[in-house]
Amino acid sequence: MSNEPILLFLHGVGTGDRDDLWKARLSETLSGIGYPSLDGVEVIAPKYAHALKDYDDKQDVPPITIKSPSRDAARKNRRDFERRIGAVEFRLGRHNSGNGTIGGDALVNVAVNFPLLFRQARMYLNEPNVRAHVLNKILEALPSSGRIVIVAHSLGSVIAADLVRRLPVDIEIVGMVTIGSPLANGNFEVDRLREAMSEPPANLGWWVNCWNAHDPVAASRGASSVFTWLVDLRVTSLPTVHAHDATYYLANETVAEAIGYGIFGSRSKELARAETAVDVPLDPAETYAVLALRYADLISATLDGDLRDRYRGAMRQVQATVVDSIIRRNEVVQRSTPSIVARLAFDFSDPDAEVPPTAPSSHLPKDEAAVLLAVLASENIIRPFDIAVPKGKREAAMQELTAEMGLSSRFGEDVFVASREAQEVLSGPRSMNLVKIGILGAGATALVVATGGLALAAGAGLAGAAAVTSALAAFGPGGMIGGLLTAGTLMTAGGGSIAYSLASLGTGAEALEVFAERQLTLVILRQRQALDQDHSAWQNFSETETQVRREYERLDEFSDGSSASLKDLKKKIVTLERALAYLRENGFEPGKVSF
Repeated sequence: MSNEPILLFLHGVGTGDRDDLWKARLSETLSGIGYPSLDGVEVIAPKYAHALKDYDDKQDVPPITIKSPSRDAARKNRRDFERRIGAVEFRLGRHNSGNGTIGGDALVNVAVNFPLLFRQARMYLNEPNVRAHVLNKILEALPSSGRIVIVAHSLGSVIAADLVRRLPVDIEIVGMVTIGSPLANGNFEVDRLREAMSEPPANLGWWVNCWNAHDPVAASRGASSVFTWLVDLRVTSLPTVHAHDATYYLANETVAEAIGYGIFGSRSKELARAETAVDVPLDPAETYAVLALRYADLISATLDGDLRDRYRGAMRQVQATVVDSIIRRNEVVQRSTPSIVARLAFDFSDPDAEVPPTAPSSHLPKDEAAVLLAVLASENIIRPFDIAVPKGKREAAMQELTAEMGLSSRFGEDVFVASREAQEVLSGPRSMNLVKIGILGAGATALVVATGGLALAAGAGLAGAAAVTSALAAFGPGGMIGGLLTAGTLMTAGGGSIAYSLASLGTGAEALEVFAERQLTLVILRQRQALDQDHSAWQNFSETETQVRREYERLDEFSDGSSASLKDLKKKIVTLERALAYLRENGFEPGKVSF
């Protein structure tokens, strides 16, 4: 038997599209976006409009054949499903479930009870014998084994969801695309389907539900409010009058792309490759990205078991997203993509595509590496995922990273020693964790927003302020690249704008503390590595202390003694006093010499 997927189309209410107009429209759209037509595809489109009537002969609803897996197997199944659905989402676009139209459910309810057209839907939902006839008719049309792609419209989406767990065990559902689905409406619950499908069935590759704002049956929302693990995509360009028609849905390129992806597999995006004769150097954003991906790779190599599997799954998505965003940015600014970045690209929309490994990092001067590595040690390099990795494994990976950079493993050890010492100075002995790391990133972003970018202009670290602001415009301050670049910039920032923003009530005491930790870590690391100091930390701490004390005195005169703002300002003062005392005692005060 051929391994090519069979297309199973499940129609909605009405006559069942006797002329298969849906097929002609879909075939035309597939060809238009670069896929083959349906000419060579086996299509099964059972007509069951007559079965959506009451029957005298009794049939049993087909039994459940796809059982719920054990706890461990269920965890693996869900993880594998997320990998596949993530690939689909990467290809088609971000999840968009909609907000629902006011009165939308009431409109669907009226439609379901409309005596002519929607009597069929009511019969399927309320009459087990009708439901049994429909399901059995579909199962009779299917082979006992093989691979299928399900496309289901309107009531057909309810039937499809009901059918999935009743298929022969040797049938694999490559993917399912539902269009114009009413599944978000409570009236379309059948046989406790919502509860039974709280997790993706083991035989389902992925599920994409397409809806549009003018479709009254979809009530202007997707189905993920019921099945939280599927991806909802809002499609546009459908006319208001025919917003629920299958043929109009299937004329939409997003819908056709999802179906074509299921039937024909991934059409690899053309990956930008740097010319081999002339390469281009990494810019600051690319430098951070490549170094972070390499560090993540080295961390992954230290892990095992479930932790390793989860970390590598997160890394797969992060690498694909980061590299794709760099290539897209470079296309916009008409800049060549360095070969070291291009080699890391892969087709994430193919869930089985191998992830190119990162290459050992090249040498950087120690003064530049100090900022980069201090940022990597304290940032979440696999954001938006949060995975707690034991400190010892992160330290071992950092030592491996600095060794291959020609800086010696001692440099990597010093990065974490400096970080721990900075934390102890400001708040006493405690280990660095992901919660602290998350606050660092959030605090850095908040400072950029609060100052309107002045913080970056005050001191741009390894990159010029213009380069940083340009990169943030392309990548955003909250993403992995933008977060790393912002953090590195603020680590070396100095000037009045920083002091004002840190003293502001809009910047909390914890954000100031983690900012101080960043700058103090760099001071200590530079000392341990015998590098020159630039005294920006002293300038920031002293100017900020002045501003914070001034703000405290202004509010203290009239505010309640229990004021939350005063307490927050007091915490800031304590942090700054500790930081300045350390710098003073260790000879880092400008103009002072330690003996």
